[in-house]
Amino acid sequence: MKPNHLAVAAALADPTREAIVQLLVEREHAVGEIAARLPVARPTVSKHLRLLESAGLVQFRSEGTRNVYAIRPEALAELRDELDRMWARALARYALVARNSAPQGKKRS
Repeated sequence: MKPNHLAVAAALADPTREAIVQLLVEREHAVGEIAARLPVARPTVSKHLRLLESAGLVQFRSEGTRNVYAIRPEALAELRDELDRMWARALARYALVARNSAPQGKKRS
């Protein structure tokens, strides 16, 4: 599934999901391991993981009765690329405004 950069950004806007992603950036974790490191219940962690998965940011594999989650690096790379493009557009607009509003040289009489 190709991640949607807006869905990824929206998913990361929640502090709990951001904390989950930070844990997964370090290494993959089972749901119980994530819940043990956060101040939220395991069912809540599972809900956040489902949302992160639907945004294309994480993936999981089953190991027996455990689901082990991992970050999808390409999703973070695509978000970073989109942010880079956004900043480039913003800086280009800023440069245009700065050039157009710069004081003009005095005319000689």
